[in-house]
Amino acid sequence: MSESTEAVTQRDPYAMTHREVLEAMTGLLAALFTALLSTTIVATALPTIIGDLQGSQTAYAWVITAALLATAASTPIWGKLADLFNKKTLVQISIVIFVAGSVLAGFAHNVDLLLAARVVQGIGMGGLTALVQAIIGSIVAPRERGRYSGYMGAVMAVSMSGGPILGGVIVDSPLGWRWCFFVCVPLAVIALFLLHRTLRLPTERKDDVSIDWLGAVLLTAGVSILLIWVSFAGKADYYDWVSRESAIYVGAGLLLLVATVWVESKAKSPIIPLPIVTERTTGLAIIASIAVGIGMFGATTFLGQYFQTARGYSPTVAGMLTIPMVAGMLIASVGSGQLITRFGKWKGFVVGGAMVLVAGFGLLSTLDHATNLWLVSVYIAIVGLGVGSLMQNLVLAVQNTVSVHNIGSASSAVAFFRTFGGAIGVSVLGSVLATRVGDLSAEGFAKLGLHPASSGGSNLDLDALPAPIATIVRTAYGDATGRIFLIAAFATVVALVAALLLPNRPLRTTIDIDPALDPMRDSEEVKADTAELLTDPAKQPERVLQK
Repeated sequence: MSESTEAVTQRDPYAMTHREVLEAMTGLLAALFTALLSTTIVATALPTIIGDLQGSQTAYAWVITAALLATAASTPIWGKLADLFNKKTLVQISIVIFVAGSVLAGFAHNVDLLLAARVVQGIGMGGLTALVQAIIGSIVAPRERGRYSGYMGAVMAVSMSGGPILGGVIVDSPLGWRWCFFVCVPLAVIALFLLHRTLRLPTERKDDVSIDWLGAVLLTAGVSILLIWVSFAGKADYYDWVSRESAIYVGAGLLLLVATVWVESKAKSPIIPLPIVTERTTGLAIIASIAVGIGMFGATTFLGQYFQTARGYSPTVAGMLTIPMVAGMLIASVGSGQLITRFGKWKGFVVGGAMVLVAGFGLLSTLDHATNLWLVSVYIAIVGLGVGSLMQNLVLAVQNTVSVHNIGSASSAVAFFRTFGGAIGVSVLGSVLATRVGDLSAEGFAKLGLHPASSGGSNLDLDALPAPIATIVRTAYGDATGRIFLIAAFATVVALVAALLLPNRPLRTTIDIDPALDPMRDSEEVKADTAELLTDPAKQPERVLQK
């Protein structure tokens, strides 16, 4: 056992040993791996799925957006439930929901049913996203949490590398794309078994429990309306970016979000506690997470499409071509986690990760249909290094500022805005890509003397097109992809600015925070507790590190 771990154990009777934490994390990581694998399998299979179901580029983007939106909308609810009920039971429920969505997706016979199934998957994924981080935050002090966040990053990297490859193999095999969804069922059963055997958490019974369902509904409605707007604005068959329809969508969405803020400020137990999200560290981490989500989910979602549609590779090969990005994530997440635990310094990794991410997306913005694949591999590896240094460490910085009793809400708030940014990114960048592909395709068709309608929303089953037309469309996709990475680069500049402004607070060596520093407690509560501690020293909690 390391000296730092011994210090935490001696000073904090609530802290677990390294072995106990690893045992508790076994089931958690297995559950997280199952969900992430099932999600990333779709990445390389999606062009085949959309082509088979006769979907469009807009449908392609919405298969991703639907899951991200459901994940974003449900994450704060799961986070609040984690602060109120037994976290182990909630994790198991979220796995069951995710599996149900996967089975439904496997039987989907049209795009509409597939979108509904992806929503169910997203709800389950929201639970895993919020609960795994909340549980780790409840059993490990921030000073030691870096190494365990690194383990989570490693699981994410392995699932992100294995998923696309496995998805490509399944699509290319006689099994067909439906088994990309069915394959998660036995893995989920194993994860449930491991959770039952290894995760032991005390059940904290709370009286007078309430959940802000109104706030959750308003938040989901506001986000959904804005996402619908960015998905269809600028399309020939819908409405312009500047139009009466756009004004209605934007106005309604913003009005609902303003109403959400008002409801959250009045609610007894808000879904997103305003004192937490307006605290400087959390607020800046949220801004950075939105930008990271736009870049990570939005831009990298279309890498698989670039390799298959623009470069003509099979799903299996397309999955293998994403390995450099995942290798970068693995190295950065595990390496930064170990170094943070050893030295207690975290801000340099966050700032450095943001700088690397901006550089990576800037390089990817030069992509076209003929870019050397070795250069593409280097560029996406750089993006992986940036994401690996940023994603988990932003959550760590936030968890360092809140009480263990509010860690679910705080962690889920960051995850919510990151996923929300991802949903925005997929919708906006998908719309930009579709429009740009349509313009470039029209130029190519004009050179051949053809004048078809814009192909931005056309069928993606390119094998059914005549060879000259398919070549024009593939070239258009390749040349249009660089633009969405350029937009992602500008988004991650915001993350860099937010990272630079983050307060460089030392990581505490206790699981819980000094009650006087908890943003969720008002001054009267703090005064009462302080008076009680002064009059009765026996009640001073050993696990609180005095400021």
